[in-house]
Amino acid sequence: MSFPVSALTLDLDDTLWPFAPIGARIEQGLHDFFLARSPATAQRFPIAGMRALRSQVYADYPRLRHDLSALRRLTIERALRESGADPGLAEVAYALFQRERNRVEFYPDALAALRRIAKQLPVVAVSNGNADLAAIGIDDLFAGQISAYSHGAPKPDPGIFHAACASVGMAPETVLHVGDDIALDMLGAARAGLRTCWIHRGDKLGDDGVWPMHEPEPDLRFDSLLTLADWLDVNPSMHTTDTAAA
Repeated sequence: MSFPVSALTLDLDDTLWPFAPIGARIEQGLHDFFLARSPATAQRFPIAGMRALRSQVYADYPRLRHDLSALRRLTIERALRESGADPGLAEVAYALFQRERNRVEFYPDALAALRRIAKQLPVVAVSNGNADLAAIGIDDLFAGQISAYSHGAPKPDPGIFHAACASVGMAPETVLHVGDDIALDMLGAARAGLRTCWIHRGDKLGDDGVWPMHEPEPDLRFDSLLTLADWLDVNPSMHTTDTAAA
């Protein structure tokens, strides 16, 4: 399939790196921290208990669904408060969370492919998560970043995709959104008028790779970013210099 591409918008978690190992490391790291600094908190909220508390905090603050960092901080503060611990530990615990959140292990294909793609087209990160591109060390590969927090609403809100297109001065119909999630990435971007590329590696539990029959297919479907980079390499005429405002 051929179509003009002026820029890419790119999901982060489970597209550039798997999130599950990060989430597990955060949970274990916080539990170990509480064991050492606040045993009462660790006892009252072991890993499963802290996970349940986090879900409760998310339910209690629906207006913050776009701000995962604030929700995490509130979870830590509530755990300390409800276990009678020193509230001053919240800052140290949250710093630990941030450190582990940004310690990522890229998919084997992802970083080299991203570097190739960034040499050809402007790339804008579009994420519901709270990864820090500078802390990870890849901010130089992006023309910008639009997060659910900065936009004020998470994917699949069409506005977050339009904001990403506008940030590089490109019309949505010439921008290719790349991501792993069918609902948040593929359907959200398509409904916002962008082209779509589904990166399906088949590495997530319970993911059978079956596209919903009642939904329009993505424009492209690859099992790695490397394949997308190859596709762009052999389709140079598809790259445009369209600077129409989104």
